[in-house]
Amino acid sequence: MTNKRKIINDPVHGFLTIEDDIIYDIIEHPYFQRQRHIKQLGFSYLVYPGTVHTRFAHMLGALNLMGRALDVLKVKGVEITPDEALGVKIAILLHDVGHGPFSHTSECVLADVHHETLTRLFMERLNHQMGGQLTTAIRIFEDSYPKRFLHQLVSSQLDMDRLDYLNRDSFFSGVSEGIVGIDRIINMLNVVHDELVVDEKGIYSIEKFIISRRLMYWQVYLHKTVVAADVLLLAILRRAKELLATGHKLGGSDELLLFLSHNYKEVDFERDPQLLEAFALLDDSDIMSAVKSWMLHSTDPILHRLCENLVNRRLSRIRIANHPFGADTIEELHHKATELYGLKTGESSYFVTTGVLENHAYSFNDQEIMVRFKDGHCLDISEASDQLDRRFLEKTVTKYYVYYPRDYKQ
Repeated sequence: MTNKRKIINDPVHGFLTIEDDIIYDIIEHPYFQRQRHIKQLGFSYLVYPGTVHTRFAHMLGALNLMGRALDVLKVKGVEITPDEALGVKIAILLHDVGHGPFSHTSECVLADVHHETLTRLFMERLNHQMGGQLTTAIRIFEDSYPKRFLHQLVSSQLDMDRLDYLNRDSFFSGVSEGIVGIDRIINMLNVVHDELVVDEKGIYSIEKFIISRRLMYWQVYLHKTVVAADVLLLAILRRAKELLATGHKLGGSDELLLFLSHNYKEVDFERDPQLLEAFALLDDSDIMSAVKSWMLHSTDPILHRLCENLVNRRLSRIRIANHPFGADTIEELHHKATELYGLKTGESSYFVTTGVLENHAYSFNDQEIMVRFKDGHCLDISEASDQLDRRFLEKTVTKYYVYYPRDYKQ
């Protein structure tokens, strides 16, 4: 007999308890164990050395918060059956299982499929393997279960995913702006007319939660050095795909080369069950091992230079502005890159590119955060708060960047 009641020591939340056999079995499954080898914050460790925590730890943390939230709601008289409680815990446990190597960076490059779609496919495969025990979890994840508030606990503007990753990412990066009052927020949760709400006494914690999320995006998630590393990795993968398409031989794991050699879509995963199994073998180590191999052995000078820059953290420069860069500026940078590296027409796009960074704290089209007052009426946070008006919450801050070689002297 295997003891499936486990206690895990987490640096963010303390001791986490695994109480359900099926939860233990899911954690032990290779699909979930793969998350140990995918960093939660991708290349942010190039800026904040401590951010090497994994999706595995984040998913366990979110599970812990879900259990705490369910206990609070039950005490407040919200009806949640044992099957529903288990289903929503499985849903939050597996909410990130479809992420590829380096999380969002490689999304839609290795396969033209959104990570939430892959998550659903993984959950369906697990459900088949485990005799239908994930059926309720899948319905909650897909928002097809009658009790909508359960899905909101998994995916909304105030879900257990966000509560965990803000505090966790703040803890490991050392950026204190991400710390939010998890205990107070969870204890203020309630349900009104099948909608997740926050009791009035928690309004200030919600205000800080929204502001903290915006600050963490600028300071950590969209830090210009992290953006530079992401752009560089995308250039590497794009060049590798182009070379493979023209018959060039590259080293790397069979699974990585498989996805770089094809442009798989959702229908391909549904038709060929082995594709999902191949994707389940990909993690950060596949990417970095290949990058090192290409740096050392590739005969293509562009791929060699790109990989060398990433391995040695010789990242290109990024200029950020509040307005788009002019065509003349971009053309000059392409011309300089072509001269610097002796490139052919069109090859400078691997070294010069532009993009847009967007940061919005709140969305009025995505399950608004509702505040419940003592007399029972509910208001959206924009109306309930005396600190965050609708104009602030609706505002999307847009910035533009241009990425160009460090060797270019202005």
